[in-house]
Amino acid sequence: MAFFLETLIGGLMTGMLYSLVALGFVLIFKASGVFNFAQGAMVLFAALAMARFAEWIPSWTGLSGKWMLNLLAFLVAMVLMVVVAWLVQRLVLGRLVNQEGVTLLMATLGITYFLDGLGQTLFGSDIYKIDVGLPKDPMFLLANHFQGGVLVSQEDLAAAAIAATLVTGLSLFFRCTGTGRALRAVADDHQAAQSIGISLSRIWVIVWSVAGFVALVAGVIWGSKLGVQFSLSLVALKALPVVILGGLTSVPGAILGGLIIGVGEKLSEIYIGPFLGGGIEIWFAYVLALLFLLLRPQGLFGERIIDRV
Repeated sequence: MAFFLETLIGGLMTGMLYSLVALGFVLIFKASGVFNFAQGAMVLFAALAMARFAEWIPSWTGLSGKWMLNLLAFLVAMVLMVVVAWLVQRLVLGRLVNQEGVTLLMATLGITYFLDGLGQTLFGSDIYKIDVGLPKDPMFLLANHFQGGVLVSQEDLAAAAIAATLVTGLSLFFRCTGTGRALRAVADDHQAAQSIGISLSRIWVIVWSVAGFVALVAGVIWGSKLGVQFSLSLVALKALPVVILGGLTSVPGAILGGLIIGVGEKLSEIYIGPFLGGGIEIWFAYVLALLFLLLRPQGLFGERIIDRV
């Protein structure tokens, strides 16, 4: 039972991190109707920026305190992500207002490859470390109920707490602020939103900036766990099945979808993998997403789209 609980908790922690990346997809789709394939590249680019600025800032400023360096590196990386968001809106999306969805999708694919190349040019292609002080040592819970206790990673717990706090904050932002309501109005109908005075360019800069912030937090957490390397963008792609399960327009769906996939892939790898030769953790999420596309394409919380013909 203790081993099952360890696997279950590990899956929940990983699922929260998947949800954090998936949140970036949901934010941009809710505000612009664009399925942003560049979100994984944004996670990688943000993590590279954080790692490299943390190395460069001491030589620029002479500072040595780790917390101050990490804070400055985070702020500078956030400013860079806002600049990227402004350039994306100014040079790409602002010129594609009211275009077909496939046109916008191809634009985000172009942004993906551009950010991958720009990241290598600016920051290099080595493997970098991010150390933001997350505890690395494991701890044992429920020692009074199970012999030896249940092994839990403190780093995973801290990362999941950060992810949960950010998800909650963004959910409240969408529901309780005027800007959040404007974002939803733009998502429903660009032309109607413009007709009542909502600026598409301002809204898109805001939503891409928020998605950049989410990508930065996700990149820092994943980079702290795995190191900053170009395979990080592939980890971020695991969020695609998450948004398919939860629904492209649902923040709660992103959370639940991430938890389902995180727990499902861990349990299936442990309990089904030995019978199938292993490797289930790699493809479990995509097979589950395929089943949802066949049976419930709008996801658990997505809106059913009905077109009259």
